[in-house]
Amino acid sequence: MIARVIVDISTSDVDKVFDYIIPESLDLHVGDRVKVPFGRQKTEGFIVDIKESTDCSHPMKEISAKLDDFTPVLPEMIDLLWKMSRENNLRLVDVLRLFIPAMMRGGRVREVKRQFVTLAEGVSYEEAISKLKANAVNQRGVLSRLSEGGEWAAVLGEEFGFSAVSALAEKGLVKVEELTKRRRPHVGAMPDKVVTLSDEQQAAVDEIMRGKKDTNLLFGVTGSGKTEIYLACIGEVISAGKTAIMLVPEISLTPQMMGRFRARFGDKVAVLHSGLSDGERYDEWLRLLRGDAVIAVGARSAVFAPIKNVGIIIIDEEHDSSYVSENNPRYVTSEVAEFRRAYNGAKLVLGSATPSLDTFKSASEGKMGVITLKHRINGTKMPKIEIVDMCAEIRNGNNGILSARLLEAIGVTLESGNQSMIFLNRRGFASFMICRKCGKVMKCDDCDVSLTWHKQDNLLKCHYCGRPYIVPDRCPDCGEKEMRFGRVGTERIVEELQARFPSAVLIRMDKDTTRKKGSYDEILSAFRMGEADILVGTQMIVKGHDFPNVTLVGILDADMSLYYEDYHSAERTYQLVTQMSGRAGRADKEGIVILQTYSPRHYIFSFAKENDYLGFYRKEINIREVTNFPPFTKIVRVLVVSESEERALELTKSMLAKVRSYQKEHPERFVSVTGMKSPVKRIENKYRYQILMRLTRKEEQETLTAVYDIVNAEEKKNASVFVEINPQNMN
Repeated sequence: MIARVIVDISTSDVDKVFDYIIPESLDLHVGDRVKVPFGRQKTEGFIVDIKESTDCSHPMKEISAKLDDFTPVLPEMIDLLWKMSRENNLRLVDVLRLFIPAMMRGGRVREVKRQFVTLAEGVSYEEAISKLKANAVNQRGVLSRLSEGGEWAAVLGEEFGFSAVSALAEKGLVKVEELTKRRRPHVGAMPDKVVTLSDEQQAAVDEIMRGKKDTNLLFGVTGSGKTEIYLACIGEVISAGKTAIMLVPEISLTPQMMGRFRARFGDKVAVLHSGLSDGERYDEWLRLLRGDAVIAVGARSAVFAPIKNVGIIIIDEEHDSSYVSENNPRYVTSEVAEFRRAYNGAKLVLGSATPSLDTFKSASEGKMGVITLKHRINGTKMPKIEIVDMCAEIRNGNNGILSARLLEAIGVTLESGNQSMIFLNRRGFASFMICRKCGKVMKCDDCDVSLTWHKQDNLLKCHYCGRPYIVPDRCPDCGEKEMRFGRVGTERIVEELQARFPSAVLIRMDKDTTRKKGSYDEILSAFRMGEADILVGTQMIVKGHDFPNVTLVGILDADMSLYYEDYHSAERTYQLVTQMSGRAGRADKEGIVILQTYSPRHYIFSFAKENDYLGFYRKEINIREVTNFPPFTKIVRVLVVSESEERALELTKSMLAKVRSYQKEHPERFVSVTGMKSPVKRIENKYRYQILMRLTRKEEQETLTAVYDIVNAEEKKNASVFVEINPQNMN
């Protein structure tokens, strides 16, 4: 028999399938990982097909070894491999690597085997004790511990000595066996509340599980009880003997969601996300593969959970840009989920209070069902949104970032014993450092971006590559000592609030405070338990969190994302404002939102104030149609990256000429084609050029294939080229 193998080497030169002879000594299946001779060395590979004969004209080699005692890649994922490779123009092995924990490659992580000790079969504690001498203190201690149940030999050995355990085993009084010790991620305890679904919630469950559409948009205002609907649907699926995938947009949401799921479904739940240790991720992944767990909860990558017979896939906060992978391999989570839904005959639920325009347009056209939740649970009101004109604040003599109205509201909230959340989507203390005399801005040596001052560490940091710099005491160009700092970040907000309200307890949540493992859960749990009065944070605090004592939300620089050179900017700003506003007044207390902006008359704020998504959608979709932007067209970005600017420019020009030649042959398929430097010209010492295309919907797949062919035919020595469809970040 012949195995078709994809070798685990990520280069275009070997991005194809190779034939190998299966030796009679090996029992191999499609999806197995194997060791194969390749050139002068042996390398790992994946079997993607097995056949009886080969078309190879050259002598074939035998597979050397099978690497696992299980098959890690399911048949479903092999089918997904071909689809993703074809439609996203991805290297085959890059897709395959998505399906397994990274540390499996090279055998860098394995199951942990440990010795486990129990009383010997048929031997009672009393009988065992009677056979020991009175002075065998340590052996008696071991038996006393085992009378309560089994224990790991390492634990017993540390407390009573390994010789005591060995002596008991020799006497036949205890049994020592090798078991797998599971590395279990910590999940905060959360009691499972018995909840009776409202009529609106129950109708949603019925429509999802028994309605005509297999894919549904669950369109519900913030606080409308979408999570309970998810739990009820998954409960039905599990009772029917199927499996489920539950996706959340942020790692910070995973402990909260995991706590609720673990309380409801116990050990049937496994968690998958990048915040786990290598061992924890491997063990959770293996539990899903072996069927020990049947519900996968996690961020984007959990869509590849190795479970069979999927009954439902849920994508919470489906509008979130984190569901689109911006690094190689690039993919869209909802597209993968749709493939798995169709493959398994499952249900797919996209949940959001502010759906993406693409999703809502598809739903409006009947391509999926729409289930609307108009009311918050228990009839609680949506928070009142007050818009503060920061230009008026300046005219009144307030040049700070905190308005008088917000400071007043924080004071009232503190006096009433309630909590506040303050959102600013910019971390650090100041966003840049500039010389007052010559205007030099401190920039990263490796990236074409300004450095952010982090006062707590007293360092300038690059938010692209992470490189830290010592804060200069004078301008490196002109020697001037007076330096000015730019727009404030979360670190500065905490300092100002602490000065204004010295008795208040503040917590900050951003990328800087959540680097340590478990820090997400620690910060959110502390705030939920009332250990802090004010939570200041970036985008991490916007989505899905449920804090019953939060009655005030402050949104600073609400228009910061409004004027990016990106067609998503109005949509993103509306989503951020609405989602952040939804954190207030979620229990039986009324909530208020203070929204600070320099553009108070912009249409997105009037729609957000009235919680009018439909009005916003109609306005924004009309603008997109008139200006020929997605979802009425498709944006394709070809990004060229190289350490040599000349090489990046040369490669970009070559491909641009070929794209324009194709455009001349098919002008009806293009709205525009342009070549340029990337907005951020250099990242990590690599220069970036790009070709931007807007394609009409006419023969778009054929046009996209032609673009892929142009890119793939190019010699890419000393450069990397990536193709992105409707990129989430145009920088």
